[in-house]
Amino acid sequence: MPEPKKFFVTTPLYRVNHRPHIDHAYTTLAADVLARHLRARGTEVFFQTGTGGHGADVARTAAARGSAPKDWADGISADFERAWKLLNVNYDRFTRTTGPDHERGVQDAFERMLASGDIYPGSYSGYYCASCDDFYGETELPEGGLCPVHRKKAEAVSEDTYFFRLSKYQKPLLEHYAAHPGFLAPKHRAAEIIDLVRSGLRDIPVSRAGAAWGVPVRSDLKHTVQAWFDALLGYLTGAGWQADRETAEFRSLWPADVHLAGKEFFRAHAVAWPAMLMALGLPLPGKVYAHGRWTIEGDETAGQGDAAVSPAEAIKEYGTDALRYFLFREVPFGQDGVFSTEALRQRYDSDLADGLGGLFSRVIELTGRYLDSKLPDKPEEESARTFARLRALDADIALDIEELRFSSALDRIRDAVEELNSGIDSRKPGELARTDPAALEAFLKDMVWCLRLIAGWIYPFMPDTSARMQMGMGGTRGGVEPQRAAPLFPRKP
Repeated sequence: MPEPKKFFVTTPLYRVNHRPHIDHAYTTLAADVLARHLRARGTEVFFQTGTGGHGADVARTAAARGSAPKDWADGISADFERAWKLLNVNYDRFTRTTGPDHERGVQDAFERMLASGDIYPGSYSGYYCASCDDFYGETELPEGGLCPVHRKKAEAVSEDTYFFRLSKYQKPLLEHYAAHPGFLAPKHRAAEIIDLVRSGLRDIPVSRAGAAWGVPVRSDLKHTVQAWFDALLGYLTGAGWQADRETAEFRSLWPADVHLAGKEFFRAHAVAWPAMLMALGLPLPGKVYAHGRWTIEGDETAGQGDAAVSPAEAIKEYGTDALRYFLFREVPFGQDGVFSTEALRQRYDSDLADGLGGLFSRVIELTGRYLDSKLPDKPEEESARTFARLRALDADIALDIEELRFSSALDRIRDAVEELNSGIDSRKPGELARTDPAALEAFLKDMVWCLRLIAGWIYPFMPDTSARMQMGMGGTRGGVEPQRAAPLFPRKP
């Protein structure tokens, strides 16, 4: 019996010309939030991330630091793995384009497309950006000849290459976009892609002659496959694709359900990649989502390269869960955001230290004082009225996460936290203990179950905090003493 299809979510295979930074973390954490949410609800998930180790810019960066390209790629890939461990990212596979299985798969795919006529030899004159490992026509460059992604001067080149026949897929792509309106997201970026494809597609170079650091074209060893083309095929090779047979693993994973990528890589993922899959006769993914970028204090270029904020630096003061929360609470996922330590501090103080952390500490202290150190084993219909009402939000929060509306989910959770804190203020537990102890007992039991509900909601975003909350409340076991613990989010001086 075939293995059931798993939910397959991916990040890009990140270029190793720079160490991990906030934009890398943003994409990867989004995949982690989605994967954790689905796993918690019983869905089998396969989450792939990794690195793309080839390309002219990687070779140049390595040479400038006195390193061989492979050694450099190994070192930066290890940095990514350490960063994801630090950020509590629970992926299933870390794919590297420098591995032999991937290289073999790229060569097989290239030769198959060459045999079908979807790839053909030719020559190219135009401009090349080493950081993108991509070619640009003169009309695609803004004034000054700068790469539109990296803002670096593009090189004028004229060389032999192999082209991918992208123009052949203009009509099939438009038909797919129309038949599957959720394929590209968010809507405003999807509209840009559809307009681009309608305006006409040109065939694109997919190899470079004389570039030593890359996957060699098997039938023409003077050429290596361009790094972006090579990296896109990593979605297939990471899922177990083989050219000569369909593996059980590939059958259980493909097509991918969600590809996540930064907006600067949307064109490759939304146009070239589905056309490549069509050329290989493979099903297209369910969704390609382009999120916004983080700028540093509003500077468009400050978040790039060696000047970028690293995840490790960002969590030194506030911790992993606080950074995870901030990135998805601050702005809607499809929009650009401005990262600053002041904005992170404000979110930490208001939403976490004063909000969720304050609520948890208050409820634990009150139950220890007034419930004879015993927590309720199950919600009671008469006393759990707030819990019953908040539980109705569960479906909305789940849908928000599954539709990648992360900030909306966190807004709902934040509103619930504020409501509960206000409820404690208005009920005045100290006075209630003197005037109506039974009502106080019912109220506090209701609060405990509301906190357990919130602990479940925040799990995809703040898994460690969720676990600490559950532990502090004895999990879902009743009749246990609340556990004394340090504040969830200690207030900063």
